[in-house]
Amino acid sequence: MEIKLLKKENTPKNVIEHCKAVYKKAVKISANFDNVDDNLIRQGALLHDIGRSKTHDITHAIEGVKIAKRYGYSNDVLNIIERHIGAGITKEEAIKLGLPEKSYVPQTLEEEIVAHADNLINGSEEVDVDFVISKWKKQIDDSDENIERLIELDNKLIKAFEE
Repeated sequence: MEIKLLKKENTPKNVIEHCKAVYKKAVKISANFDNVDDNLIRQGALLHDIGRSKTHDITHAIEGVKIAKRYGYSNDVLNIIERHIGAGITKEEAIKLGLPEKSYVPQTLEEEIVAHADNLINGSEEVDVDFVISKWKKQIDDSDENIERLIELDNKLIKAFEE
């Protein structure tokens, strides 16, 4: 159903492929946990970038929430869409970026999983955390806090389960 919705909203094909890849990565990450809502992961991962049907700037998360809300998705799905950017955006960072003044840092395990799966997919290809760190250092001014949150997520969701 989510893929049909992405198409109905005229989401670009490459974004749909990205969303599918994020979903596959989120499923891999969620296998590390017993208490994950698989349906929520599926909906959130597939719809996290639906706002890119309207804009490709940072407000795509806010636009995505508006779209998903129109289709009756739960607040849990809306929160995943809203909080998926990077390793989260603090209230202070949101103000600097011109977003509504609030925290966009993932709060639940499902939100963290989808956000981090999104970090680890470049286009529709899986990448490692070192690739993401290098990319963020080039793209984000004052990226240290963002990179710290990224590493914390990676440690919590992936590294803690490696042998």
